[in-house]
Amino acid sequence: MKICGIITEYNPLHNGHIHHIKMAKKLSKCDILIAVMSGNFTQRGEFAIVDKHKRAIAAINNAVDLVLELPYAYATQSANIFAKGAIDILKMAKIDYLCFGSETNNLEELKEIASTSINVNNLKEIMKSGNSFPKAYGLLASAMGPNDILGVAYLKQLQNTNITPITIQRTSSYHQENIDKITSAKAIRIAIKNNQDISLATPMKITKDEIVTIEDFYPMIKQRLLTTSPKELSNILMFSEGIENHLIKIAKESYDYNQFINLATTKRYTTSRINRCLIHMLNNINKSDIQELGPITHIKPLAFNEKGQEYLRYLKNNCNIASTFNKNNPNYAQMELKTTYTYTSLLSKEKAQQIIKNEISGPKKIVRN
Repeated sequence: MKICGIITEYNPLHNGHIHHIKMAKKLSKCDILIAVMSGNFTQRGEFAIVDKHKRAIAAINNAVDLVLELPYAYATQSANIFAKGAIDILKMAKIDYLCFGSETNNLEELKEIASTSINVNNLKEIMKSGNSFPKAYGLLASAMGPNDILGVAYLKQLQNTNITPITIQRTSSYHQENIDKITSAKAIRIAIKNNQDISLATPMKITKDEIVTIEDFYPMIKQRLLTTSPKELSNILMFSEGIENHLIKIAKESYDYNQFINLATTKRYTTSRINRCLIHMLNNINKSDIQELGPITHIKPLAFNEKGQEYLRYLKNNCNIASTFNKNNPNYAQMELKTTYTYTSLLSKEKAQQIIKNEISGPKKIVRN
């Protein structure tokens, strides 16, 4: 049996992702396709456009067999940590192949970069400074997109394993803001906020009244920044290098999120880093909380089809399956519940209760007609 893994956010799932799913199956010739997916918060430090269970169900309805959750502690951090969490889970799931999108689609050059001691988290800074990798790599830093950066991080984690990497060509621009059949998740999120029709780009049905964004939380962000001492803020995950003083200063000058993030973003502090800091602050995640977590010991299924369910039965003999809240590692389970409370705090009572109920109950089995 061949098992292929993919690493996803589906924020939201769209036609480009469906292309990725189809190509992963075609190129790997796998019997089971497993997606590791971020939960209610994403790697760029954003609230997911809709909750993780709805996104996981959409993945199963579009030919993924099993969706496993990437814990908050990994999903909301830099490329190296994000990649380590995702690959650790896929190793526990015993995949044979990893298929990821790439702007260059040049696996050999990405492998060559991954074999160096370069810190993937610093690639963007290297690009911005105008430096490039040696021409022997054939891949200028200025050409490296987010998928390639993450791809290098994945390949570093795959070293000394028997997992075979596969790349597919990225099919749309991250900065595209118009709705088309193949478009970016960013464009779809903008369209949802503007009450525009998204049916051309995604099979997901999402309306403005069910989404939550970091912009909505700015009053709480400002209140927290202006009523917490810099010393206390420095204990929060990812608050370092004086960013707490910088954010406090900007909060005093800003009256909405867009003004705040535009003023706060600098060459030293990227938008993604700032947003990660903010969501860790909103979720009250301290550096000590992460240290106490320990390594990932369980895989947590969010949704599966019949094939995925059968494969979970096989995995049960080889690893810990968090099939319910109480069967998960307690430290990880409590962090997911804690962050779910934040995620649902501005939603309607009915939507919030359903999402919290899903967090505590088991995964969803989806039977496709």
